[in-house]
Amino acid sequence: MQVYADTAAVSSIDEVQESLRARGYIADRSLATALFLSLRLGKPLLLEGEAGVGKTEVAKTLAALLDTDLIRLQCYEGLDINHAVYEWNYAKQMLEIRLLEAEHISRDHALKEIFGPEFLIKRPLLQAVEYTNDRVGARPVLLIDEIDRADEEFEAFLLELLSDFQITVPEIGTIKAARPPVVIITSNRTRELHDALKRRCLYHWIDYPTVEKEERIIEARLPDAPEKLALQVSRFMHELRRMDLYKVPGVAETLDWASALVALDQTQLEPDTVDATLGAFLKHQEDVARVSGPAVRKLVAMVLRGA
Repeated sequence: MQVYADTAAVSSIDEVQESLRARGYIADRSLATALFLSLRLGKPLLLEGEAGVGKTEVAKTLAALLDTDLIRLQCYEGLDINHAVYEWNYAKQMLEIRLLEAEHISRDHALKEIFGPEFLIKRPLLQAVEYTNDRVGARPVLLIDEIDRADEEFEAFLLELLSDFQITVPEIGTIKAARPPVVIITSNRTRELHDALKRRCLYHWIDYPTVEKEERIIEARLPDAPEKLALQVSRFMHELRRMDLYKVPGVAETLDWASALVALDQTQLEPDTVDATLGAFLKHQEDVARVSGPAVRKLVAMVLRGA
């Protein structure tokens, strides 16, 4: 088994967990274990879970932990090789052809000249494969974000990349990574991913946090938040997620709301203030209508009784 230089920074599961916490990311031991194994084994890590539970943040924090670059590929319907891997700089190529022709160089020869690395626009996947850094043994963190939004054809294209970490450019040849990047793939599970992709990855599901964990997340990311407020916000969100909502708010919305309350100099939840700030964590009018008024007062009362 090849051990990479950057794993020296995370020599144990406990160290991974503590290093993440020191950078404001509160991770369960199971997630820390998955990250540790991904680094040690050189295997991609597939993170699934509802939107807003912190999947993307894992990659960002891991890049900071390893002191390396984060290369992000945001997936979407219709994503193709030109936007994910590479494309030719046609404007620059045409200019070069004209310059070569002005020097009376044949068009056939000119065409051969323009298909070189200097005319290649590198997209995220090729950037990750060709990554170079002044630090010996450095590898980037490649984040393939929301893979479930991409077409199945693109998902199939990833299989070879994740197996061999190489990309073939017909005009140049095969480019192979000197050191495979650290790969984090996220999915909101809007569709099922192919088993072939999952077999190439380690897997971890990130769920909504417990009250205690969400409180620690607020305290880590918003140190100015009063302790009582952090606990009450966590309890409120925990109860809110039990309701029949169009879109259940994630941790990202919790942090947005807690930030808004701190900005309003709140030290504890007040029904009127909660009602006025629903838009910080609810993004659909149907949900706002369902929660506002009596529902807010009931939820706040439940939170305060448990305080």
